[in-house]
Amino acid sequence: MALANIEKEHAAALLVTPDPVFFNQRKLIADFAIRRRLPSTFLFREFAEAGGLMSYGPSITESYRRAATYVDKILKGAKPADLPVEQPLKFELIINLKTAKQIGLTIPPNLLVRADRVIK
Repeated sequence: MALANIEKEHAAALLVTPDPVFFNQRKLIADFAIRRRLPSTFLFREFAEAGGLMSYGPSITESYRRAATYVDKILKGAKPADLPVEQPLKFELIINLKTAKQIGLTIPPNLLVRADRVIK
């Protein structure tokens, strides 16, 4: 498993890329990072909610809202090929202070004030 390699290589931090397998194992991955006192960063907020140190990525809720406008346009007759490609506009920073404390990490106040959500 990839987690065994992380331990073997003495990684100093953990950055998890988006993947359905990782998403389904987010609690296991977060717990692994906490036990080894590894700062961990993820793309989706659910990882920080599961115990990961922080997440920074597009707001899935906002992305779904914007996708709904595309569906509406298509249902009203717009050709999908004529619709512009859009990128996420809203990104969320979630910081888990409980995890930071568990791994002995202090989050700077200037980063905390920028967070969209702080888990205590």
